[in-house]
Amino acid sequence: MRARILHIISTMDPKAGGVSQAVKTMVKGLTFHNISSAIVSLDDVEIRKDYVGFDLIPIGKGLTSWNYHSKLTHWLRSNIAAYENVIVHGLWQFQCYAILKSMSAAANTKIYVMPHGMLDPYFQKSAGRKLKAVRNQLIWSLIENRLINKVDGLLFTCETEKMLAHETFRGYRPRRELVVGLGVEKDSEDDSSMANEFRAAFPQIQSNGYLLFISRIHPKKGLDLLINAYLKLKKTIGSLPQLVIAGPGLETAFGEEIQEIAAQSSDIIFTGMLTGRFKWGAFYGCGAFVLPSHQENFGIAVVEALSCQKPVLISNQVNIWREIEAEGGGIVVEDTLEGVVELLSKWRALAASEKMEMGRNAEKTFHKYFTVGMAAKRLKEALNYD
Repeated sequence: MRARILHIISTMDPKAGGVSQAVKTMVKGLTFHNISSAIVSLDDVEIRKDYVGFDLIPIGKGLTSWNYHSKLTHWLRSNIAAYENVIVHGLWQFQCYAILKSMSAAANTKIYVMPHGMLDPYFQKSAGRKLKAVRNQLIWSLIENRLINKVDGLLFTCETEKMLAHETFRGYRPRRELVVGLGVEKDSEDDSSMANEFRAAFPQIQSNGYLLFISRIHPKKGLDLLINAYLKLKKTIGSLPQLVIAGPGLETAFGEEIQEIAAQSSDIIFTGMLTGRFKWGAFYGCGAFVLPSHQENFGIAVVEALSCQKPVLISNQVNIWREIEAEGGGIVVEDTLEGVVELLSKWRALAASEKMEMGRNAEKTFHKYFTVGMAAKRLKEALNYD
């Protein structure tokens, strides 16, 4: 009997962003349907310590920003036929070329690509990405369009992602487009104890009810807008909840610039990357989650906040904003300074009862759209498992 699903990804490093977390959650969700998975990644063997219990096959670190590693192609040609389905996660990296060169060995294996937002036109239009846009156009012409139009189908996290994929490159003609969603695991432990542990670790946080940003410290995330809007309102209205900023990237040039701007207020607190109980404690202790991103394919942290019954204050560039707005689980604005000032002002103006109602709606939104079980069921059906 052949193994079920092989997931191919450039890295499973949690610091690399949401795709690794998405794959981890997807694999766990499929096990509830008795569907087994293996993951092959371009990581060193040490990565296994973060994935105990997973069938993770680290090929080794790739070379250059493209993540080239010849061993991946050899491994795929030797092993791909052992799997019923293959899902390639992400684009623009060597794993796409490797699978394209290995498809002849997979006559009876279905192959899918899950772009995870990497076909969003933002990446080709953003002013700060001109060189990368040229690089991606070249890779699209040589590799990605051949792969996308040849595989059995593309898997998308939401309808908006599927729609946007049609706007980016010429020659985009996939055989099938399937919206399978993504699920997020809701933490089931005691929320108050984790919130207390988090506050004990960061005593400069004076009380619960703070605004929480959890994401990479990166220009795409709109963090500069958030901090500048927060400082602007502090000057005009004075009283605002503290702003807690959590995520990797503080040591980057952008991270250092952001910290310098934020130094104008002692109420802006940086924690670094949070994991485990501290991460969930941060969610449970906040009043609302904030992410004014310029582009967000799905937003795992957004959904984690919803699962904790926390309203989400987001931009309309977070691709799941329509579902959230329709259910009343948050506030949605433009990704501009004026928009984020409006976002914070609207939240501040709400009565306590209105904030509680929005929190209840947030949790309803999570259960309606974003549970692991629902996402695994949609993926199972897309892959034609009974």
